[in-house]
Amino acid sequence: MMELRNCTKHYPQGRRTVQALNGVNVAIPTGEFVSIMGPSGSGKSTLMHLLGALDTPTTGDVFFHDRSLGKMADAELAELRRTRIGFIFQFFNLLPTLTAVENVALPLLLARQSRGQAMPPARAGLDRVGLSHRADHYPDEMSGGEMQRVAIARALVVEPEAVLCDEPTGNLDSQTSAEILKLLRSLPEPGKRAVVMVTHDPEAARYGDRIIHIRDGLVEREERLGESHPNTSIRATG
Repeated sequence: MMELRNCTKHYPQGRRTVQALNGVNVAIPTGEFVSIMGPSGSGKSTLMHLLGALDTPTTGDVFFHDRSLGKMADAELAELRRTRIGFIFQFFNLLPTLTAVENVALPLLLARQSRGQAMPPARAGLDRVGLSHRADHYPDEMSGGEMQRVAIARALVVEPEAVLCDEPTGNLDSQTSAEILKLLRSLPEPGKRAVVMVTHDPEAARYGDRIIHIRDGLVEREERLGESHPNTSIRATG
């Protein structure tokens, strides 16, 4: 589904150049949950940004369903990000002036659906993450775990083919983190949806089917977990 081929990424920093990625090859098939681990500055977030068409490689190619992102026009890349990829970030990125259901509906409204069209799937999305009772609450009225579940519902409302998560539990306590990870673990669907999660937490990484370890801009090793990831019964309550 998503693939990096011989990708490098360089950033100018004053008089020197920082090499964030150095010839990385990574393939993410449909239906797989892949964790990307590495220390700060290892290149793991850069890797995810390339997969999600949020950035472009200095050299190499990025593919989505065998199509090179480098050959897509800006409008086509924006459409890809808006309709086929869901993003979940550490800091939630909810709009404080919108209720939970309005935040979830936002991608549909930006796609020019009417409010009447967008609200039913947004409410269904909140129900999916156990927050139907918080639909009309604002972000400052919710806990960190609730805000992250709203962000997950927002990412899923367009029924994306891939969900990319950058440190999704970085601001949460251990119990709430476990609830969010169980929810994320339920998202991959065979032949339909892939999940990629960047994390520095070894316990969080074990929710994946595979861990890609990144160090100094290189894939250091890969670890396949099989069925050893934690219990995935869901329906968070906090």
